[in-house]
Amino acid sequence: MPRFLFLFLISFLLCSSISAQNKFTLSGTIRDASTGETLIGATIKIVGITTAATLSNAYGYYAVTQPAGNYRVTISYTGYLSVTKSINLNTDTKLNEELKTANDLAEVTVNATNRKNENVKSAQMGLERIDMKSLNSIPVLLGEKDILKTIQLLPGVKSGGEGNTGFYVRGGAADQNLIILDEAVVYNSSHLLGFFSTFNADAIKDVSLYKGGMPAQYGGRLSSVLDVKMDDGNNKEFKFQGGIGLIASRLKAEGPIIKDKGSFMVSFRRTYIDLFLKASPDSSINGSTLNFYDINVKANYKINERNTIYISGYFGKDNIGVKDLFENNWGNVTTTIRLNHIFSDRLFSNTSLIYNNYNYTVRLLNDATNFKATSLVRDFNFKEDFQYFSNKHILRFGLNATQHRISPIDITTSQESQVNSLAQEKRYGIESAAYISDEWAVNEHINFLYGVRLAAFSLMGPGNFSLYSAAGDIISTENVSDGKFYKNYLNLEPRFSVSYLFNEQTSIKASYNRNTQNIHILTNATSSSPTDQYVLSSNNIKPEIADQVALGYFKNLDENTYELSGEVYYKWLQNQIDYKNAAQLLANSNVESELLYGSGRAYGLELFFKKKFGKLNGWVGYTLSKTERKFASLNNGNYFPARQDRTHDVSVVGIYNMNKRWTFSSSFIYSTGNAVTFPAGKYTINGQTAYYYTERNAGRMPYNMRLDVSATLEGRNKGRFHSSWNFGIYNLLARKNPYSIEFITDPNDPGRTAAEQTSLFGLIPSITWNFKF
Repeated sequence: MPRFLFLFLISFLLCSSISAQNKFTLSGTIRDASTGETLIGATIKIVGITTAATLSNAYGYYAVTQPAGNYRVTISYTGYLSVTKSINLNTDTKLNEELKTANDLAEVTVNATNRKNENVKSAQMGLERIDMKSLNSIPVLLGEKDILKTIQLLPGVKSGGEGNTGFYVRGGAADQNLIILDEAVVYNSSHLLGFFSTFNADAIKDVSLYKGGMPAQYGGRLSSVLDVKMDDGNNKEFKFQGGIGLIASRLKAEGPIIKDKGSFMVSFRRTYIDLFLKASPDSSINGSTLNFYDINVKANYKINERNTIYISGYFGKDNIGVKDLFENNWGNVTTTIRLNHIFSDRLFSNTSLIYNNYNYTVRLLNDATNFKATSLVRDFNFKEDFQYFSNKHILRFGLNATQHRISPIDITTSQESQVNSLAQEKRYGIESAAYISDEWAVNEHINFLYGVRLAAFSLMGPGNFSLYSAAGDIISTENVSDGKFYKNYLNLEPRFSVSYLFNEQTSIKASYNRNTQNIHILTNATSSSPTDQYVLSSNNIKPEIADQVALGYFKNLDENTYELSGEVYYKWLQNQIDYKNAAQLLANSNVESELLYGSGRAYGLELFFKKKFGKLNGWVGYTLSKTERKFASLNNGNYFPARQDRTHDVSVVGIYNMNKRWTFSSSFIYSTGNAVTFPAGKYTINGQTAYYYTERNAGRMPYNMRLDVSATLEGRNKGRFHSSWNFGIYNLLARKNPYSIEFITDPNDPGRTAAEQTSLFGLIPSITWNFKF
């Protein structure tokens, strides 16, 4: 198969070379005039030629090829003033451009040429881009701007729970989302047990969420890709910004290394709840710990016209502890080194070396149960990506290889402890892939995006690998030496999508894509937890596979001011993982014996209406969906609702810019309760009450409903210094949304069982002071 991909690539390049005779290429980089930041997704269009348009890539680079001649070129980006220039394209030509924001110019109205209709024209389906400026206004818990909670307001994306950053996309499980920060995988994307995300919005430049129709350059997860890119830093002048809130403060610094050639960015955020705890007169409280911090750093340097190097990193850690009882800390470290190289005006490459490390430690301090448990997930990743710009085509191809090392829970104890020590075997694997895709503007009506990804996975020694029966008994065990390949999987993942434009404002789209997944999370929690256990595909655990088809209608109104879309999808899932009743997942060397394997399906309708411009803007999203799983030993082998199955999800977001100083916003959500397994009866053993269960996920949690509001007051500018105040109320209706339900003996009638609901949040006000200079 790699030979086929190679021959396809050579044939494409030869055909492109022949067809490009007597044609020339206009190329360059698009940047923000005030900061030097590259602009992702800027539109470069040859006036009068419908098919002669392209978008700048993730590094602001573009290229468009046309026959020799005189042309007018328009460069535009939402929120910026467009630029139109005349060029004589009689040779390959460079055109770098710096765009000015509308705010930089006096009384400039962003006209229709700035308002992209890429959502209609592009063949890409299921893509949502987060506007970082709008993110500042959306009300969230305790005033902390949060990317992960914002995407939960989009159709097709379901929250992992009240106040939680975990999310499910189109019926997929929480571990089926690929979350990457500057190309590095973020395994645990939450702080403080899920109430805040690891992404400090001050340091983020661009956020793209792929819910379906994922391009071939992405792989390794079934349901979605959340691609987060950090700010490059200001290469014009030094800037500082930050904020002080009720529980956390932030500070960001950026500036040129060498003006117009290189820049840096450093951002720091820390909570200080623990400082308030220290003020308590209660010694058990003032000795406790509750905080997190994260640091984002990035630097880039333009070596010459053809080479630019980037170095970025993320360092975050959580610390939770109660004096003399326990300590719990976990954190992520990611590092990415990238080299952009321009081989020619048409061929652009990005070479990346990536390291990421996720680890956690739990320590119990009681003498009788004194122990320390640790776990680690560590990756080394090499990626090589190419883009080739041809007439009507953008060809992407590349490869990547990742070495995984997973250290399950290791337990060390003191001599006094009644807990036994445990050293579980580490697991090693190599995940690799090669891909090729083509974005083809066939004519003014039809656009294709098609490709294929060849994904391979190898489980390696050293280690002892057992084969288990359906009952969980060991059939055989094989000892594998260091460096030896034990189990190999190879999967071909075709990707295809097409759009048909009726006109500049209306289109229909269809897509099909297959994804596979070889790293899995074992957890009974409804959201991401620091003690989630990671396992690799093995002789027992097969790669998970998802096939998804989607069909959509897209319509823009009033010169692209309004967006309207509707998408339907159907997803088939293979090799899904669930657990036997009363499964023991943590600190279990034979954890694979506790697993069940089956299939699943998910289908739904997503409706989305958005107003992008004007004093009042925002969106309304609605999802009608069904998510089911099927396991031979559960529910008599019939389909049953998955835990994340919710029939209805509604979200309404409104942002009102009353004047230059005041902005008001609100968000409203409603959702059906998650599926849950309730006990069917109970019995008593040695005076202890135990429950027994019948059908899996046959019950429902109560519905969720919440209204959040906020207001932002911009300060009066004093030279370069600018400040603002953000006031917010989370859960204005003070509804007690369910977080969990426990079953207890009814205190008024010991013969009966009562359901006890736990709710985390009532009405919570917040205030944050933000500044920049």
